Amino acid sequence: MQTQRQVRSRNRTRNETQGLSSGRKRRWPGGALVGAGLVLLLAGCGTAGAGGPGPGAVPPDLPVAGTYWTIGAVTVDGQRSAAPDGARLAFGTDGQVHGDNGCNSFGATVAVRGDLLTVSPGGSTAKACPEDRGRFESAWTKAFTGPLRGTLKGQALTLTAPDGRNSLELKAEPSAPLRGTPWRIDGLVSGETASALPTDSGTKARLVIGADGRITGNLGCNNFSATARVEGGTLTVEGPAATTRMMCSSPQMRLETQLYALLDGPLAYRLDHRTLTLTTPEGKGFTATATATATAGEPGDEGGAGARQDP
Repeated sequence: MQTQRQVRSRNRTRNETQGLSSGRKRRWPGGALVGAGLVLLLAGCGTAGAGGPGPGAVPPDLPVAGTYWTIGAVTVDGQRSAAPDGARLAFGTDGQVHGDNGCNSFGATVAVRGDLLTVSPGGSTAKACPEDRGRFESAWTKAFTGPLRGTLKGQALTLTAPDGRNSLELKAEPSAPLRGTPWRIDGLVSGETASALPTDSGTKARLVIGADGRITGNLGCNNFSATARVEGGTLTVEGPAATTRMMCSSPQMRLETQLYALLDGPLAYRLDHRTLTLTTPEGKGFTATATATATAGEPGDEGGAGARQDP
């Protein structure tokens, strides 16, 4: 005689067998939760792949390497100061920054990650400057350091400290064309060696290469003019140049003699943003820096506009 326990065991076995043969699947505890979790996981993977970078992703690096900027203004602790004339900076392609704050030249290194620029100040010159330029230099030094968030809109770049109290306003600086630009002569070249003009030679030496085929300027003492033509990478001055006949100090006259001799015949020229180098076939020459916004030149003038260095 079968006990009730044996009957119940036999019925349970028969029911399970029937369930498997009829195709019904056994429900596991928590199965609905496992399935829902898997759906969410798959949905999450699909969203990350289709919707771009998720939270915390680093945006593309700001394209500042190899660019030039004029400094418009700096804000420190909410106090905005407009930059003096001549304030500018350049981001090198090697992480170096060089510039002039309107008082002294400065250097720095910068690391770019996304829209974050981390500035490590370097050395600077130590000239005494007028009071207003000195104040701006102090403000610039406080603001141009540490992590700065960059915002690039068209030709304007704004760098802002994380707390928003300090910021810098920059504007893309166009390259200077060969023609129509006032060039200030600031150095002499001899082979691979370049040197600044003697400190006692003054600051009058400059030139302009006109679209009319004339080159005019000052040799350090006297004004000059001559006919010039540009062919390829060569500027040919059809000298000797006509000059005025003033007498100046000995250092100025020595510089004038050198420049007068150079500005006679073919000169190879090289443009680097706003720097012009002219050299004779023997390797003698001079360097000059653009001093003002260039006037409109003829189509095809070398140099072009834009903030980026030529490769």
